[in-house]
Amino acid sequence: MSLLSLNAVRARIGRERVLDGVSLTVSAGEVVALCGPNGAGKSSVIRAAAGLLAVESGRVRLGDDDISRLSPRQRAERLSYLPQERRIAWNLPAVEVSALGAPFLAGEAALDRAKEALLAVGAGHLADRGVAEMSGGERARVLLARALVVDAPLLLADEPTAGLDPDAQRLVLEQLRARSRAAAGVLVSLHDLTLAAAFADRVVVLDGGRIVADAAPLDALAQPVLRQVFGLDGTWIEGPDGPLLAARRVQ
Repeated sequence: MSLLSLNAVRARIGRERVLDGVSLTVSAGEVVALCGPNGAGKSSVIRAAAGLLAVESGRVRLGDDDISRLSPRQRAERLSYLPQERRIAWNLPAVEVSALGAPFLAGEAALDRAKEALLAVGAGHLADRGVAEMSGGERARVLLARALVVDAPLLLADEPTAGLDPDAQRLVLEQLRARSRAAAGVLVSLHDLTLAAAFADRVVVLDGGRIVADAAPLDALAQPVLRQVFGLDGTWIEGPDGPLLAARRVQ
């Protein structure tokens, strides 16, 4: 059974249609990457999946349940969400920000889980530092730790590697892959097509709010799709750590 399913979902933000008949699934043990140019609808899919974007038509389900019928607590128990926005209003210590991801724990239990999550993302040394005093990349790790604190069966991550150095990008995606190996489902939006091909089980390519491809990474990101959606002349090369994209802009 799918942990998440979107069936013919259509949605608008203001007058702009951002999703136009989107259907996809995420199952336990699976990493699904959303790829596409800016404005393709990647963030809108993730926000709809989290119940944060009103759906004009179609259905969003967590398992057998329509997400609109679940209480905020039920959603929080069944999914964790890492938004693209990394602004944090208060200069709390990183360990307290991370602990906010465990709303059903309290006191030392929440802090212990938060410390474990910070260590997992390479941010254990930041535990007592205020988040306002951190770089954008450091805050990104803290927010990822917040999403990992809860062992929810579904993890939604919107551009979790944006602004990170290459080593940190791979660390983040390794953590998402580890969650999938522990039987969670992961839906993640990525701009880096090489990282998507290396870490995802499936790639869903979006363009103009519609799904163009949904397949194994190298099938979804085949040459016609690279040209049509991304404006690239590209070839996949097998590297030591997975496929590498050699590409140039279509003239």
